[in-house]
Amino acid sequence: MEGGKRGDEAGPSSEKLKELSEKLSEFCHVEEEEEEEDGEDHRSNGVAAGFVPGPLVSLKEQIEKDKDDDSLRRWKQKLLGSLESDLDGQMEPEVKFHSIGIISDDFGEINTPLPVDENQIGRVLFTLKEGSEYRLKLAFSVLHNIVSGLTYSNTVWKGGLQVDQSKGMLGTFAPNREPYEHTLEEETTPSGVLARGLYSAKLKFEDDDKRCYMELTYSFEIKKRS
Repeated sequence: MEGGKRGDEAGPSSEKLKELSEKLSEFCHVEEEEEEEDGEDHRSNGVAAGFVPGPLVSLKEQIEKDKDDDSLRRWKQKLLGSLESDLDGQMEPEVKFHSIGIISDDFGEINTPLPVDENQIGRVLFTLKEGSEYRLKLAFSVLHNIVSGLTYSNTVWKGGLQVDQSKGMLGTFAPNREPYEHTLEEETTPSGVLARGLYSAKLKFEDDDKRCYMELTYSFEIKKRS
């Protein structure tokens, strides 16, 4: 967003803008740096211990609030387009993941539908060569309400020992009829005899209120480069 500016037209009051910014901030693919967390992260059922999420307000309520303020109404309409007719008043946002893909120069792109079929659980989803660069690609939909500060963490184990962990920010997303596609940061597989073999990993997504939307456990393999 660009501070709610609309040329010479008078905008909503600063107090209303501040209130809306907390709910309607950065709708499309805002890239942010995740703050590193100090100390151990104690969680129960996907929510940090002692953390209390703020009260949820349905997107329908957010749109209808201050509807008599013409400039504010037009500002909301600009952000949400024609989505208003689809709103159902549901409070809880929902993120529905459709697929996870792997992009690599070795083989191009491979996509796996989500949720993973029961027959594939525990199986190797993809194989990479040592020293190769790759990216994970996600397709997902946002429903019902705004998802603010959607983040991911990807933890990798080999032989029962944690060998890697990466975290990052996807952004803040409004409900949309079309799925979002997002490619995570590029990573490079390790090289050498000890690096080859089977790995297990867990990919987790949560918002800035610590609501967890998906935990995906998967396996992959690193092979010798011929």
